[in-house]
Formats: sequence, structure tokens, C-alpha cells
Amino acid sequence: MAMQYRFDKEKASRRPGVTPLKDAIDQMLEKYRLRNRFDQSYVVAHWEKIMGSAIATRTKTVYIKEKTLFLQIESAPLRNELFRAKGKIIELINREMGSELLEEVVFI
Repeated sequence: MAMQYRFDKEKASRRPGVTPLKDAIDQMLEKYRLRNRFDQSYVVAHWEKIMGSAIATRTKTVYIKEKTLFLQIESAPLRNELFRAKGKIIELINREMGSELLEEVVFI
């Protein structure tokens, strides 16, 4: 016979002095001043999720340097459309990250 799992609230509560993993990672990123680099690599790694697959498939290069997002776009019409929407791109990424990560977008 299989034993049924029963939720026990006393065993589920956190013990004093135990830090959740998310908080520990956040503390480490702040302590070693890696938060900015972590956020930059997050934007590059999740570019398709943030901007959508239509834009991501036509993007050759994405990187961030000194609060500036550099994009290399294959399609000239798409580049022109994104050029007009620079402010919206900056706002979208800053809102996703929850901080002022970007100030400018440059198309190369």
C-alpha cells in the first residue's frame, strides 16, 4: 500500500536563519556588484521573449554597453520601424527588468 502525502503546516514553515535561494542570489549579485552585468545578459538571452519572435528572428546582434542597447537588424524596413519606436523599446526593457537599465538604442 502506498502512503498518502499529508501537508503539515508546521514542517512547511521556514526555520529562523534560513534564507530563500532567490534572496541569497540577489544578495550575492549586490555584494559583488554583478547586478548590472546579470541584467544585461538576461536581456540578451531573453531577447525573443521580450521583443517577440518576429523581431528576434531578424536580429543578428544584441548587446548592451554603458546603458546603450546595440542592435544589428537584417531587415531595413524593420530597422526603420524600430528606429521610430526607440522610446518604447527602452521603456519595455526597463519595465521588464524593473530598473533603469537602458537610456539609448543604437542600430548598427
